[in-house]
Parts: sequence; structure tokens; C-alpha cells
Amino acid sequence: MNRTLVIVKPDGMERGLAGEIVGRLERKGLRLVAAELRTIPRADALRHYAEHEGKPFFEDLVAFITRSPALLMVVEGPDDETYAVVRTLMGATDPKKAAPGTIRGDLAVQMTENLVHGSDSHESARREIEIFFPGLG
Repeated sequence: MNRTLVIVKPDGMERGLAGEIVGRLERKGLRLVAAELRTIPRADALRHYAEHEGKPFFEDLVAFITRSPALLMVVEGPDDETYAVVRTLMGATDPKKAAPGTIRGDLAVQMTENLVHGSDSHESARREIEIFFPGLG
């Protein structure tokens, strides 16, 4: 699969960083296949974060991703590991550990508001695209 899901999370939208993030993806050679600005419904957030259910931070994750509009995108790359290209561009989940030059390394400050989500595997990409863009995965 050469498509993956990317979300500019509510904090990225609130800070006006969507253009910067999309630009980095496009400059890398990735292509937008679908994009929509929307407030994620709680039901979709629960499905999206299902693997974290029962963990102490689960409700905070759901509250965060549903608090205001997010930019949901499907991006496509030239090879089978587009998700890995996106993950490298994003940088480490904890911005304090993210390398300079990455989205999180350059633009984020705290782990709980780290600007962007990207699928972490082929399977996650398929599942997440189906949640937010049914039929496109």
C-alpha cells in the first residue's frame, strides 16, 4: 500500500501550521489524494484510538483529537512504505526527542500536543483511512 493517513491535529490547526505541514509532505514528494477539515466525532476518535482503550491517557487523547477541527488527509507516495516516509518527516512522538528538521522537532513543544498523526504501518493505514475516508483505502 502506498497510501497513508495523516492528521494535522487540533493544536496544529489552532496554531495555523496546516500549510507548513502539508508543504513539508508535498516537498518530500508525497501527493494529497484526499483532504478534509472537520471536527472528528467521538465515535470515530474511539475507533481511531481503539488500541489505547483502557490506558490512563485514553480519555485525554479522545478529548484532544475531538476538541476542534483537524485536517485529515490521505497521502500517496511512490513506494510501499509511504507511512514510514511520513513517520520520519513527523519525528519522534515526544517533541523533546524529535530531531531538528522534523515537523515535531521544529514546531512542537509537548508530547500531548505534538501537531500531527501518521499511520504507523500498512495495516494501520488501511484501518485509519477506512475510518475517515470510507471506500478510499
